[in-house]
Parts: sequence; C-alpha cells; structure tokens
Amino acid sequence: MFNASLHTLKLLASLIWYSGFIVLFIKGGKLLLEAEKLSPGQAWTWLALLAGLGIGIIKAKYLYSKLCIKNLARINALQQPKIWHFYRLRFFVFLCLMVVLGLFLSRYIQGNYPMLITMAILELSIATALLGSSHYLWNELKNR
Repeated sequence: MFNASLHTLKLLASLIWYSGFIVLFIKGGKLLLEAEKLSPGQAWTWLALLAGLGIGIIKAKYLYSKLCIKNLARINALQQPKIWHFYRLRFFVFLCLMVVLGLFLSRYIQGNYPMLITMAILELSIATALLGSSHYLWNELKNR
C-alpha cells in the first residue's frame, strides 16, 4: 500500500521544485514592483533584479545542483519506495518553516524600501537556483 515507482517520486520531486520556482519568482517580482512604486526610478530596484539572478546562478551551480543530485541518488537507492519518499521529512519541515517565515516577513517589510529590495534579492536568487538546477530532474525523468 502507498507504493510508488521511482519515476513517480522523481516526477513529484520535480513538481515541488518547479512550484517553488514559480511561487518565488512571482513573489520576488511583486516585491520589486512594490519597491518601485515606493521609490520610483531607483537604480537599486534593477540592481536587485540582477543581484537575485546572479546569486541564483551561483547557488544553482554550487549548492542546489548538488542537492538535486543527492536527492535523486537517494530516490534511486530506495528498495521499497512509498509515495511520500520523494523528499525527506526534514525537507518538508524546512519548507514549512520557510513558507511561514516568508509570509511573516512579507507582511513585516511592507512600505520599507531597503527590506523589499533585500527580500526580492533573496527570493529571486532562490527561484533562479531552483530553475537553474532543475535540469538534473529533467534528465532523470527523460532517461527513465
């Protein structure tokens, strides 16, 4: 009962990975738009976009790709995979904590230009890292 194929687990892991990208990219963009409304024409808004993308590329190459590869290796090594094995329990705990913290911070930083810029950089960098490292997931799904 609750058995799953390795392909299904990889597909679920990919869906979570891409969902994170979409949510954080949209949220980061909204933060930048809000910052631009607060202080129109500031170069920091554009620099924040570039910084988020640049930091994200670095994170993708040196951190998130390794996390992807490690999780895929763990999935491939499962003897009796269950539907919830696409990530470890600590991943889900960490994800929940990040969502709660993100919601709190998004409300807390309203109207504060420097904090909006900082959060936008953070969220865009994570989104970029998720997207940049996702090719490992696609390769696994493609090489079924």
